[in-house]
Amino acid sequence: MDMKEILKSGIEQALQDTINSGDLPAGEYPEIVLEVPPQKEFGDFSTNIAMQSARVARQNPRAIAEALISHMNFDWLERTEVAGAGFINFFLKSDMVYDTLKAILNAGTEYGVQPLRARDTIQVEYVSANPTGPLHVGHGRGAAYGSALVNLLRAAGYNVQSEYYINDAGNQIDNMAISIEYRFQELQGATLVFPPKRNEDGSMPEFDIPEGALVFPENGYRGPDIIETAKAIAEREGFDKLNAMNEVDRVALFKEEGLKEKLARLEETLRNFRVTFDNWFSERTVHETDEIHHSVEALKALGKVYEKNGALWLKSTDYGDDKDRVVIRDNGVPTYLAADIAYHRNKYDRGFKEMIDIWGADHHGYVCRVKAAMAAFGYDPDKLTVLLLQMVALFRDGQLVKLSKRSGDSVTLDELIEEVGVDASRYFFLMRSLDSQLDFDINLAKSRSNDNPVYYIQYAHARIHSIYNQVREAGIAFGDYSETDFTTLTSEMELELIKKLAEYPEEVVQAAEHRAPHRIARYLYDLASMFHSFYRQGRIIGVDPALQQARLGLITAIALVLRQGLGILGISAPEKM
Repeated sequence: MDMKEILKSGIEQALQDTINSGDLPAGEYPEIVLEVPPQKEFGDFSTNIAMQSARVARQNPRAIAEALISHMNFDWLERTEVAGAGFINFFLKSDMVYDTLKAILNAGTEYGVQPLRARDTIQVEYVSANPTGPLHVGHGRGAAYGSALVNLLRAAGYNVQSEYYINDAGNQIDNMAISIEYRFQELQGATLVFPPKRNEDGSMPEFDIPEGALVFPENGYRGPDIIETAKAIAEREGFDKLNAMNEVDRVALFKEEGLKEKLARLEETLRNFRVTFDNWFSERTVHETDEIHHSVEALKALGKVYEKNGALWLKSTDYGDDKDRVVIRDNGVPTYLAADIAYHRNKYDRGFKEMIDIWGADHHGYVCRVKAAMAAFGYDPDKLTVLLLQMVALFRDGQLVKLSKRSGDSVTLDELIEEVGVDASRYFFLMRSLDSQLDFDINLAKSRSNDNPVYYIQYAHARIHSIYNQVREAGIAFGDYSETDFTTLTSEMELELIKKLAEYPEEVVQAAEHRAPHRIARYLYDLASMFHSFYRQGRIIGVDPALQQARLGLITAIALVLRQGLGILGISAPEKM
């Protein structure tokens, strides 16, 4: 048990003792929350439990605080004090700090990892980009955040399944197939003409079409990736075979093979970005199994769908939406919403305790619609959490980067990885909360300096390993700290480092609870900063042998926590830089 848990347990005992003594009435007291004060003079930890309990106890918060601390005579507690309106500040004895360091080293790679609660099942669905083109940097932020959140939740003891929803049905797939057809013709010498953007009134401007040229579909995908896809399929299937087919059959083949090709490239990009999924769910599934039809019929039977102008409408206004939404068009074709309703109904039926969807901020208006449908079915809409991902703006040399130099299109995730690396990309995507716009400085991400936060953290880990190398070269035995006397660590910086390490398990729990991987990124930066200061202030090697061994144990614990935290973020912990 870490010091925070020991203290929390002590407060709970004191509260019960205070109630038993008659100094406080029995009742439903709030959960005890401990925080590290911003200033050292306020102690190691503080709590506002007295103020939170005022309504239950019907007493002045300071009186409650005084009553509580009168029952806190623990041998690990140096002193307590009441501050302000009723804050209780705790000052722990040094022995407890040293015991914490021993516990960290004994736990090893299990430090900060909470026991698995198999019943706390959470599904996290993220990225889920249309498989019609390469992933761009916006998808990269979602991929980094989603995968880090999965790692974080697992570290906090949740049973997590990650899922990618493949949008492999609908017009976008048909547009992809016809786009491949035109690029296939281009590979054989055909001239393509790309129509200009329509006028503001919706009309098409006049444009020249050379004799024999083909006009590329207005809604087609023009990116160079389509050329690569057409070439890959043509080389695999053979030009003769493809040309012998009629256009309808050939486009049908391009649809299926193009989708396979795109998904393979997408999966490869994500794998290179250290992102994998437990499950890939095909949108086609809900079409082919008639789940859309069954879902709409179920809503109809519940009186939650009505007909108007030949279309079927969901009564989403009954659940807070600003207007009702079409689920089946007047031509009988389901809307995207209908497919999403069937998919999320499928999720609920799989029995997850909670489902987390990570969507782009442009889908904010969609949240209410999906939740409305789930409520209409009788499901608990609060089991579905939708996290909205804000935009990423790339900067190079202080200038906004809008387009790729290579393709003239959006900058792809592959290009970003190639330029700045996986570690820097992931950290920069994760260092801010999801709901804030991210300005991504490419120059800073590439720099090997202390100004680069991920380099700064990784260098702390590598620096510790360089110390290990020096120790080995000096023939000093280290690594077994079971008999180490850590009471030799008496400097303020050493004690503060141990206390910072002690915060890590709670930081994991809180970051998971708030779905906030950026808290881990911030914690690691703070820990690295403290280590670098410690390294500059005093020697680790060449001091008194007992102190030397204790300091080696301390930096070993620091390296351990840095490695654990970086692992949650999906970032490497190099031993040499």
